Amino acid sequence: MPPRVKITKDDVINATLNIIKIEGITNISARRIAKELKSSVQPIFTHFESMEELTDVATMKIYEQYKNSMIEASKKEKLPYKAMGMAYIKFAKYYPEYFKVLFMQKSDKNAMNFILSDDTGNNVVKVGTGMSGLSLEKQKEFHIKVWMFTHGIASLMATKTIEMSDSEIEDLLGKTVREMLIGFKKEEM
Repeated sequence: MPPRVKITKDDVINATLNIIKIEGITNISARRIAKELKSSVQPIFTHFESMEELTDVATMKIYEQYKNSMIEASKKEKLPYKAMGMAYIKFAKYYPEYFKVLFMQKSDKNAMNFILSDDTGNNVVKVGTGMSGLSLEKQKEFHIKVWMFTHGIASLMATKTIEMSDSEIEDLLGKTVREMLIGFKKEEM
């Protein structure tokens, strides 16, 4: 009898992430993951007490990937605020199902709380103050508007409602945020 193949916790997580990436989170089930692993469901429940626990771990892995892309964008010497907006949109464009898991689920938060619910959102706002010259409080107010615009583009990319090249997106984002900032500053006078 051939030796049993040991399926690790990481194997289960990676199989789950592969399914989410291609099919979306709604297709996650023990049977679907077992099929991906070419095994029974037993290894899943050896490593996780429930499907909810596994889904939570997978969501955290998705968030880490998103957060790392935002951190890398914040290190751009030229226009880090714009680079972070582009990273957000590219995450939606190239990982649409991951984007939907993180940013297209029902939430009871208002826009400010949604944006600033973690260090990533806070970092975007801080980076934005360098671009805008606004105080931190005014930048938060301005960033809500920028985020809603950026999220709109990202959502269009994630749902494949429209097609745009990265350069078209970058041009639109840059010009529109500049125009929004000019208008915001005029309102403040």
